[in-house]
Amino acid sequence: MNRARQVNAMSFDRTRISRRSMLRHTAGVAAAAALAGRQSASASGQEDERSSKPLIWDVHAHLSGVAGTPEERIKKLLEYADRVGVDRVVFHLGFSRLTDPPPDQLRRDNDEVLRAMAVAPGRVFGFVYLNPNYVDESIREFDRCVTDGPMVGVKLWVAARCHESRLDPIVQHATRAKAPILQHTWLKTVGNMPGESTPADMAQLAARHPQATFIAAHVGGNWEHGIRAIRATGNVVAELSGSDPTAGMAEMAVRELGADRVVYGSDYGGRSLASQLAKVTGADLSDEAKHLILGLNVRRILGPICRDKGIGV
Repeated sequence: MNRARQVNAMSFDRTRISRRSMLRHTAGVAAAAALAGRQSASASGQEDERSSKPLIWDVHAHLSGVAGTPEERIKKLLEYADRVGVDRVVFHLGFSRLTDPPPDQLRRDNDEVLRAMAVAPGRVFGFVYLNPNYVDESIREFDRCVTDGPMVGVKLWVAARCHESRLDPIVQHATRAKAPILQHTWLKTVGNMPGESTPADMAQLAARHPQATFIAAHVGGNWEHGIRAIRATGNVVAELSGSDPTAGMAEMAVRELGADRVVYGSDYGGRSLASQLAKVTGADLSDEAKHLILGLNVRRILGPICRDKGIGV
């Protein structure tokens, strides 16, 4: 009898161990399949259908804050993005950071972004840097980098205030190509640089070009005034990068503009990714609003030009 009990107990233990092994194997296969599905979705630019959380897009980044070639810099910057869960990044400006670059420098700056884009196509996107003080040359550079190249938007900085009529040919050309225009905007207490645009300048330009899509970078820095300045121009989207992550910034933008007119940008490597991301993730907003700001709005804005180019977003 004791011998029989011992044999039965051993048989039961072997069965239990076998079942545990089978369950562990099954769970491992399922986890691997789920990971593969997420990686496949990430590679194709689509959200994981099993998750309600969309991909995060950073619409404002620079090849700065690290050293090396464009290829070396982008690899390091993408490591930082990985740490905080940023999936797609839009880069612009290049290395020089000249405020009024001549055409040959524009080309070199854009070449640096093009080289960075080639390291991670489908994850790294680019906006062509243009200078309204060189309109004809800027249009040719647009055609080189956007019409005939992989870039999907325009970056304008501080060479000329954006309400000036000299920007009109550039805006018209970009609008025909369905390329959004990201314009630096700021309101400095000590006074702006001579060519530095304010959100009110941005609103004037947008009112002249209602078919164009504009992104007001930094929402003017002084965001309480900046948000109100662009409120009446529905083709201007507020971008949250650059300023300190003060409580209430994202909430006011959504309250005044609607969640579909707000996008996330960090301005890295000049700013901390985590602090800029916290403006949205720590905001008192619904998950739906956060998803729009963190990625869905950028996908919608870039959708038309990317579809024309056959780029998955």
